[in-house]
Amino acid sequence: MESDEAIVVVFDGVCNFCNWAVNFIIKWDKKNIFKFAPSQSIAGKLILEKYQVGDVGKESIILINNDIVYVRSDAVLEIFKYLGYGWRYTKYLKIFPRKLRDWGYSVFAKHRYSLFGKKDRCMIPSDELKERFLN
Repeated sequence: MESDEAIVVVFDGVCNFCNWAVNFIIKWDKKNIFKFAPSQSIAGKLILEKYQVGDVGKESIILINNDIVYVRSDAVLEIFKYLGYGWRYTKYLKIFPRKLRDWGYSVFAKHRYSLFGKKDRCMIPSDELKERFLN
């Protein structure tokens, strides 16, 4: 299920914005360190169960790195840390209290479907990206 070297991102596979975000990460992940699992997939459900983040996993991106679980704004900032270039400077957003960052994240997450829409089913990665997705 999981790669020992990979950092795993569990995301809402039917959310248009979330799918855009995964494609953004893939574009900037020059070292191919991220693996992905839609929360609706078997791999995604197993990961959410293993790390006991079921309720959070329905409304947040989840990042697992060395068995450490990051959710909401911490997950986003952790992802940016590994993308390099100017994205690493987003770490300075940690000056804002987690409660405030997570509040903003939760407001956005609550309205993501109405703002960006949603699909009937999870995205199907292209053949060249299939290896980046967990089954």
